[in-house]
Amino acid sequence: MVLTQFDLTGKVALVTGAARGLGASMAMGLTEAGAEVALLDRLPVEESAAALSALGRRPLGLQFDLLGLTIESASEIVAKCVAHFGRFDILVNNAGIIRRSSALDVSAEDWTDVLDINLTSAFRLCQAAARHFTSAGKAGKIINIASLLSFQGGVLVPAYAAAKSGLAGMTRALANEWAPLGINVNAIAPGYFETEVTSGIREDPARESAILSRIPAGRWGRPDDLMGAVVFLASDASDYVHGTVLAVDGGWLAR
Repeated sequence: MVLTQFDLTGKVALVTGAARGLGASMAMGLTEAGAEVALLDRLPVEESAAALSALGRRPLGLQFDLLGLTIESASEIVAKCVAHFGRFDILVNNAGIIRRSSALDVSAEDWTDVLDINLTSAFRLCQAAARHFTSAGKAGKIINIASLLSFQGGVLVPAYAAAKSGLAGMTRALANEWAPLGINVNAIAPGYFETEVTSGIREDPARESAILSRIPAGRWGRPDDLMGAVVFLASDASDYVHGTVLAVDGGWLAR
């Protein structure tokens, strides 16, 4: 049965930025598909962990700031997942920050922080995950959370656009190298979603109207709209999918 290919029972996933919003929802989707999940965030993850525990799981909570992440620390994060669950199979690089500013006024600190969290830390975790998969002689799944700004430039977010464009390129580059090793590297590019990050935009009637008029689906995305995409890319159903950036955007890019 084709549906068995989506079953994640026995698999272990790490989701970064899992305290709330898109990360928490993707962690729930993976859990509902059968996976055990480690939740990593610089914020407390107790609420997300409680939601997964209510399903009879034993999530691992990791409160950790990814700013300045080294390969050694990334490897330690993977090792903690293995120590807790006995294995590690899926990485979801969702953690990210955004700093809004005119390009003329972007500070060196803002530029560095956004690139470091959104791109460099993601690469370090990809590297640590792939080293684990290869040393264990097993296949693995890596899912990077990109953005519509992996395709477009946006306004007042030059560092974020650079980081998310880089993440899409990195996803393809790693897929080229690691597909022969049985490691699938793909990305999801969410569109405009109802999260804390977009609350200011949604509270501005003019901006919200302009955005909704561009979305063929006629609504903002909800965090649970990402569940199916992340489960697909984490599952055996995506075994022949490498280097893709899957837009979940209500049709925004098609407009």
